Amino acid sequence: MSKEGCSKFSHDQSSLVDLEVATDQDDLTVTLTSHCLCKANNFTTQVPKSKLPLPAPICHCWSCRHVTGSLYTADVRWPEPRANVDVSKLKVYSFTPRVNLLFCPTCSTPMFWEMLDEPSCPLGVFTGTLTNEGVRPIKFIEQSFVGDTIDGGASVWLQHANADGPKCTRFRLEAEDSASKDALPQDWPPVDELTGFEKKTGDSVPIRCKCKGIDFVLQRGDYSGVSKDHLPWNIDPDTHKLSTVFCGCDSCRLQGGIDIWYWAYFDMKHLSAAQKDAPFPRSKHELKSFIDKQNPIIGSLAYYASATRAGVLRFFCSTCSATVFFAEDERPELLDVSVGLLDAPDGARAEGFLSWSFGKIDFKEDANGGWRLGHFDSVEMEAEKWRIARGYSKNWRRLGEETA
Repeated sequence: MSKEGCSKFSHDQSSLVDLEVATDQDDLTVTLTSHCLCKANNFTTQVPKSKLPLPAPICHCWSCRHVTGSLYTADVRWPEPRANVDVSKLKVYSFTPRVNLLFCPTCSTPMFWEMLDEPSCPLGVFTGTLTNEGVRPIKFIEQSFVGDTIDGGASVWLQHANADGPKCTRFRLEAEDSASKDALPQDWPPVDELTGFEKKTGDSVPIRCKCKGIDFVLQRGDYSGVSKDHLPWNIDPDTHKLSTVFCGCDSCRLQGGIDIWYWAYFDMKHLSAAQKDAPFPRSKHELKSFIDKQNPIIGSLAYYASATRAGVLRFFCSTCSATVFFAEDERPELLDVSVGLLDAPDGARAEGFLSWSFGKIDFKEDANGGWRLGHFDSVEMEAEKWRIARGYSKNWRRLGEETA
């Protein structure tokens, strides 16, 4: 999130936005419609077609990652005067003394950033909330606060995030309008720094949201006595790390407001509360029951029951909106956790714990026929190039899917 106010308004508080071109071919405006995952909140406005694509800065700061659960945030200015936008149905989280995050209290979709000390500043809307039809509405530009990631995070595959257009230059701190000594080279961090993740991480990693209402600990499972053939499907047979994926599905995109989501699969028997020595839920059903009974051990965790898939629960922080877990009946004891919430000392990608499927976006087909497919193609290509340049092998899940 930009720290420089409206004149430098950047990434991180947005809305879910549907884009459709006006039906009159002589009309040179485009209609932007924003809505949350559950569609309880809807916003529409007009933007001159000549103004598209709108610039979308990217932020990798610790706070942005932990207030959403994503590895980064990106937003564009909502092209309507702030005074005209009724946000009374949205919940407010004080992100900083100067900035509010406005999100849906039902499904947790972060919809807008609001500048408190500049009332005339337009709201900021998350790029992931833009639907996939029509004219390409946004272009990703600079990347800020990449230094917070330690390992480069997702910035390494977002340097060419656009299907065409400008490179997304990375900055250690706040991005500037011109060349800066703070700009990072394309190969940062160097290969020799991307080693020894396990020793840096240890046997556990915290799961924390921005407001700390979610404060859990994920333990490293001990599979030393288990043969490869008997390992759980989410465990890398060579490293015993957790399977981690890029997700491009519409539902995850809409809940988190980010174009690509990043999930790691874990067994709930390895999860505990950070500060409480008490029995902890061991399945999605128990977790839901703890929330329904307001058991304090789960903190500010809440859930949204999917309206489109029976048995699916999406868990989030009811205070700051962070997407936390995804759960479904088919595997009630094995959940997804948002990678952006892992507070790993080795870096934002938490490679000491996670086995990444670099170079492949799951559910990429959700972008077929629209502008977002170009973004997905670029990210897949850049992630694959980065994997090869760093000497990383394809993980077992990618190899298995490619040979199936």
